[in-house]
Amino acid sequence: MNKIKASIPNAITSMNLFSGCIACVMAFNENFFWATMFIYLASIFDFFDGLSARALKVSSPIGKELDSLADMVSFGLAPGVILYAWLSSLFSRTELFPLVGEVDLLSRGNQILPYIAFLISVFSALRLAKFNIDERQTSSFIGLPTPANSIFIASLISLADMSATSNPMLNFLSEKVAALCGSVVFIIVLIILFSWLLVSEIPMFSLKVKNLRWADNKIRFIFLILSVLMTILLWWGAAPLIILLFILMSILTGRKS
Repeated sequence: MNKIKASIPNAITSMNLFSGCIACVMAFNENFFWATMFIYLASIFDFFDGLSARALKVSSPIGKELDSLADMVSFGLAPGVILYAWLSSLFSRTELFPLVGEVDLLSRGNQILPYIAFLISVFSALRLAKFNIDERQTSSFIGLPTPANSIFIASLISLADMSATSNPMLNFLSEKVAALCGSVVFIIVLIILFSWLLVSEIPMFSLKVKNLRWADNKIRFIFLILSVLMTILLWWGAAPLIILLFILMSILTGRKS
């Protein structure tokens, strides 16, 4: 019975890994919506594996290692693949690029530039390795957590790729995001910026609470209230705005959280 109980968190972590693998397949097939949904699912499993370990009072060295390996796939490799597939799709739209003589500059870029997407994967690995040995990150974060980074990237690209819905606000947001993400320069800047955020020394609050007092958790409660309101208005499309809100509030509040 004890062995079964001890295996539950690892089984949940394995589902995180499995979801990340499927997200990669969806991304390679340019099915960005389902790639995003499986990253959401992976983040849910990532939350509950630690929660179950604490609730069951079980932990093991293999559990910690498995968690990092699963996170590397779901929140490191998967967003890299999503960006690679998106950049490749942008370079396939020849009408966006000029021709010089008989040489299509696009074809050269298509062979090289999409690989810059995997900077996100490299810096996610650095972030995860740093987190494992950084004793400062027990109750808060230093730098952008990989799940937040992955959710932002996946949901942003999914928004840019989505079809019209019955929600006019979501449609408006999708149009604006599509215009931004249609720029190769914007995507490259985004990759560089978020790669830096992953390993930056910016203190970022976590949602862990020791009590429910407003004074001790004001930042967290405000963030959660605003996140719920945005989700009501924009459904799943609120995700990139929520992550941007998390980053902005973390920068403005510093170590006060």
